[in-house]
Amino acid sequence: MNSGSTKPQDGSHSLSTGDEDSDSPCIGVCTTLYDEVCQGCGRTLSEVSNWVFFSQEEKDLVWKRIREDGTAMRFQRQAKENKPA
Repeated sequence: MNSGSTKPQDGSHSLSTGDEDSDSPCIGVCTTLYDEVCQGCGRTLSEVSNWVFFSQEEKDLVWKRIREDGTAMRFQRQAKENKPA
């Protein structure tokens, strides 16, 4: 079944890289250590557990906040992968 997607099938759009086209910021590295924020994606525990119930506007606000913060592993990996050799 082809949904018309033109995304590469080489793994570049996967949890391990944290692609920008994903609905969820999750990269499969779920850890909160000593606070309420996931070190993998940058969302709070409440945001993670309620993500599927959020409106698109709510999701967009979370994405905006975690992108601006930029400290989650998802953004560190992206920066590393996009760094010129």
